[in-house]
Amino acid sequence: MSRSSVDRPLQPGDRAPNVVFDAISREGKIALNDFRGRSPLLIGLFRGLHCPFCRRHVSAMAQLNPALKEKGIECLAVVKTPVERARLYFRYHPLPDLLSASDPEGASHRAFGLPIVEFTENETEWPHKLGMDAVMAMRIDLPGELPVPMNPAAAGDFLEKKDWYEITAADRQIMIAGHMPLIGEFLLDREGTVRWSFTEAEEEGQNICRAPSPEELMAAASQVAHQ
Repeated sequence: MSRSSVDRPLQPGDRAPNVVFDAISREGKIALNDFRGRSPLLIGLFRGLHCPFCRRHVSAMAQLNPALKEKGIECLAVVKTPVERARLYFRYHPLPDLLSASDPEGASHRAFGLPIVEFTENETEWPHKLGMDAVMAMRIDLPGELPVPMNPAAAGDFLEKKDWYEITAADRQIMIAGHMPLIGEFLLDREGTVRWSFTEAEEEGQNICRAPSPEELMAAASQVAHQ
């Protein structure tokens, strides 16, 4: 895997790095260079399947996958979950036709400039430190999933109980106590240049645990498809 890293999330106009992953949805490897010169790509870089928000982001990507494919855009969901654990999860929670890959070492997060935020008691230096006082003041609104808007910690606990997801040793090996890798989605053109992005690192932390709106993503996809 690529070991390079950048000091900020990649922005539109930046060239995406090549990263090689273990495929989850099939055997073998997946490289970002496989798509260059062939098709645009929406890549989602998620914490792992132990994260209830990430499980929902992956499902949302799968729901948009058919519409994106109609525009000639491929989708790739990358999770930090070790490959065998991820394959077991998707065996019982199948997402047909969604290409997925495992990156337990977080090489793609580093290569795309997604930081790891450290939780502190009350010190915030975004996007590297986030005080729990700020976390408790945030509100996540997921109609149909949460009974009321909740702070991210309470929302995560509620969704974990709802999903009955069992944390295993494989999940624990990628979890860092007191820290959380930030996630993002990047739309690359067929030459591998970023044309659109949505990351938790933006908006001073207000994007934490949120996903881009399907309307925003599809509007960006329409522009990339016509380039």
